[in-house]
Amino acid sequence: MNRFARLASRLLNAPQGLVWLNPPAESAGTAPECWPAGTTVPPSVITCCLRVAELGRPMTVPPAGGGPGFAFAGVPLAGGSGELLGVLAVVDHEARSWTSDEVRDLSDLAGACSAQIRARVRAESGRRAQEEAQEAVDVAEVAAARLQTLLGRSQLLLRASEDLADTTGLNDVRRRVADLVSGDLKPSYIDLVLLRHGVLHRIADPVGGDRPFEPVPEYALASNWPSSRAVRENRIIVVADRSEITSGYAPEAVAGFDSLGLHTAVCLPLRGADAVLGALVLGWESPYDIDTAERAVLTTLAGYTAQAVERAAHLDHRVTVARQLQEAMLTELPRVADLELAALYRPAARDDLVGGDWYDAYLLPSLGAGTGAGSAGALAVTVGDITGHDMRAAAQMGQVRSMLRQANHDHPGQGPDQALSAVEQAWRHLDFQSSCTMVHAHVTPASNGHWSLKWSNAGHPPPLLATPDGAVEHLTRHDLLLHPALPGWPRTFDSRPMPPGSTLLLYTDGVVEQRGHDIDEHIGRLGRQLAATAPGTPLETVLHTLLDTVGTADPEDDSVLLALRIPIH
Repeated sequence: MNRFARLASRLLNAPQGLVWLNPPAESAGTAPECWPAGTTVPPSVITCCLRVAELGRPMTVPPAGGGPGFAFAGVPLAGGSGELLGVLAVVDHEARSWTSDEVRDLSDLAGACSAQIRARVRAESGRRAQEEAQEAVDVAEVAAARLQTLLGRSQLLLRASEDLADTTGLNDVRRRVADLVSGDLKPSYIDLVLLRHGVLHRIADPVGGDRPFEPVPEYALASNWPSSRAVRENRIIVVADRSEITSGYAPEAVAGFDSLGLHTAVCLPLRGADAVLGALVLGWESPYDIDTAERAVLTTLAGYTAQAVERAAHLDHRVTVARQLQEAMLTELPRVADLELAALYRPAARDDLVGGDWYDAYLLPSLGAGTGAGSAGALAVTVGDITGHDMRAAAQMGQVRSMLRQANHDHPGQGPDQALSAVEQAWRHLDFQSSCTMVHAHVTPASNGHWSLKWSNAGHPPPLLATPDGAVEHLTRHDLLLHPALPGWPRTFDSRPMPPGSTLLLYTDGVVEQRGHDIDEHIGRLGRQLAATAPGTPLETVLHTLLDTVGTADPEDDSVLLALRIPIH
């Protein structure tokens, strides 16, 4: 916190910065962390912090007659659910007014400070979970007769703390939990049910073949099943034998129990940070003794599972939203006379990765026939890649895509290099901190079925141009990528004629980049495969063949291909 106070002080050129934590948050009751270190904070500054906490938004206080006698700027620190963690503030005892840019910079720094506090809270939660695991181990060591079994349980919990710490989705959680318990606890039945809007939903075995205890994929929380009872009452429910299931639960539960041939079952509530998330259900076909030590192991295992479920559900939601955003912005290709267009987007193999890869194609504004770029029928095509695999990359991809379209419409008759220059100026003005590569091209009708290609390349893999004679040219002319640390040199362009039978291929690095392999070699393979394409093959088929041949079965990055062909009449 002292580091963030120092950064705030330097960023806003204020003599004092401080981080004040809300009493329910971490380090409750302690004095604020300040910069310079060791300085005291007057009660009037704390009063301002309390006011920011009350308002829940940034607040500035200029020094004025009868006022506090200092200039104050503070922004709230928010938790993952929007709860107040504290306030990041700066104080200046000289007369000054805070600009909106300074308040925005302070807000950006507050976002990083909030993330640090949340990370420390999560670390503390992990530490407590480790302590619970150690307590389970201590209990196991007391029972000498079961020493070997309990040592196995401790290893199970250690593996659980490691294996469940980096799950990528709910299906991954389900699979890893099954792998963990199958080796040591050896249940004949494993189920994971999660609560959503008063209904319990089964997370099916991702590899298939599981037999459900419950005959339906979802059932009401109020239903008379052992798992729903465990969630409602937030406690372990043990079904020691068939007599307990027949005397206390619905006939459907008895039928499910019998169909699986179970003798003993246990339903473990998954306790989340704010509520019970669902239940982990384990069953055995023979009698299984669940004593105090075993309960401790199962409770700790359920705790690790609950943490993994919370993370996975949050990640699943974010990835789903980001992929929907990304797919919504992938262009529906326009229909252009005497041109064939096709595009292919294939996401990375890992579900938790959302990239900034995109393609775009649209008609350029018309200036009237015969005026060159911008004449009737002229087309703009783009393939690009924003660095990163998260919601921010997908959002910035949409911004850049829109800026490039606007640049073409704002500069009719200008080449692709002018549009890229306009985007780069906006990029720097908006202070984007990511980097971006792209190829932006204008394709303009010439005469006798011929077209003219102009392109500008910002650090992207070279486009490939297949000509009617079977040759494939690598269009290697390029400039620097878009990056905040690189100078803004003038953008350049190059051009080529495109007679009938020509095919232009644009692609992202996910198509040709593989760990441990030379990217130039894969670009060469892509060109050779394009040259070997039989005339008349539909472009969609061509793109799928290229990706299946040159790409990998387990891609680490998104892949985009965009092709344009001049048909032969």
